[in-house]
Amino acid sequence: MKKQFTRCIFLVTFICQGLFSNQVAAQAIDSVYHDTLVQKKEEKLWQFRPIEAVAPVSLALAAFVTQGSISRHLQSHVVSEYPNFNTKNFDNYLHYLPAVVSLSLGASGVKGKHSFGDQLILALLSNLVAQGVTGSLKLISKYPRPNGEDNHSFPSGHTSNAFTSATILHEEYGQRSVWYSVGGYTAATTVGTMRILKNKHWLADVLMGAGIGIAATKVVYISYPWLKQKVRRIRKK
Repeated sequence: MKKQFTRCIFLVTFICQGLFSNQVAAQAIDSVYHDTLVQKKEEKLWQFRPIEAVAPVSLALAAFVTQGSISRHLQSHVVSEYPNFNTKNFDNYLHYLPAVVSLSLGASGVKGKHSFGDQLILALLSNLVAQGVTGSLKLISKYPRPNGEDNHSFPSGHTSNAFTSATILHEEYGQRSVWYSVGGYTAATTVGTMRILKNKHWLADVLMGAGIGIAATKVVYISYPWLKQKVRRIRKK
């Protein structure tokens, strides 16, 4: 069930006869009514369902739980079982696929949740937020990759981008068919799996990257109506 965080403000104006004229009273009531409508409209712009936080929070917690010995144990098993695994750089392109599908559908006229122009902006903002958080955590954590290549392992940037793309596709076209969502998240999960098999990332890196990608996109989509209204008001001034 959808939950909307809305609250109604009822203002009662008591006007003392003799202190204010009828005209002043009418103007005061009109002003209060206008402010109340604006307040209600702004509150309706923020539509957040707590269930939307379950996936990214669970993934982030799982990343912290598996960080260390669990990830190292899994990685040693992966390396021993698939020592020469190679994707031919397929994972370097697959993480873009869900977003490309979403934007292609929008460009071809298939109706999504937003117009094609808004989809472009949402995709740009979602990726900026996701990669900004991912890049910052990489610089802070300085965690070594399992192959020893560098100290930018945690979290996985490819996985973060893949789940950002998948969530964009889910948000725009998941309501048209669940298979858009299934396809997008399957592609994203495949990217994360490939990063582990290539010995580029630990399990914890991939889990955190997935959580960041989903969370960043959800935050952008939830805040976008409010952001659009703020931009309109600035332009009017």
